[in-house]
Amino acid sequence: MQDSIKKIIECIGEDPHREGLKNTPKRWVEAMKYLTSGYDKNLEEIVNGALFKSNTDGMILVKDIECYSLCEHHILPFTGKVHVAYIPDKQIIGLSKIARIVEMYARRLQIQERLGQEICDALDSVLKPKGIGVVIEAEHFCMMMRGVEKQHSKAVTSQVKGLFKKDARTREEFLNLIKG
Repeated sequence: MQDSIKKIIECIGEDPHREGLKNTPKRWVEAMKYLTSGYDKNLEEIVNGALFKSNTDGMILVKDIECYSLCEHHILPFTGKVHVAYIPDKQIIGLSKIARIVEMYARRLQIQERLGQEICDALDSVLKPKGIGVVIEAEHFCMMMRGVEKQHSKAVTSQVKGLFKKDARTREEFLNLIKG
């Protein structure tokens, strides 16, 4: 990969042997491995048995989970917040596992719409809750640094299942809790 990055540096008109760029191919490879480390993880490994019996049927929300991902169209970052809520059906999951699941899918080449769906589907498959909702608010560098250059735009996506989809009051409670 380092040779390919060296070639790209040359193609854009720079000298890959210049002092400031000499180690850039190596650093880029290390950065990309980290930024796409979600491919090396799986749901079972992340959850690691952290499911617990519970009689609660109240909504559980983890909001403002920081999210950093790379747009698969331009390999530029998009960053934002993920809000995840579910209504348990006999079991709950360790709260940190929700953030780890977000991280696993975010650390792949992504589009925001699929990221939200993958988080929703993963938690649904593990928890089998009565309902689940995922909202992502993100700023996309492919829109900010190039193309339309709209620095203050945000993309908001939502995926809902179960009670969040069927019951407007549940969905409204979720959205109100996100607004805080």
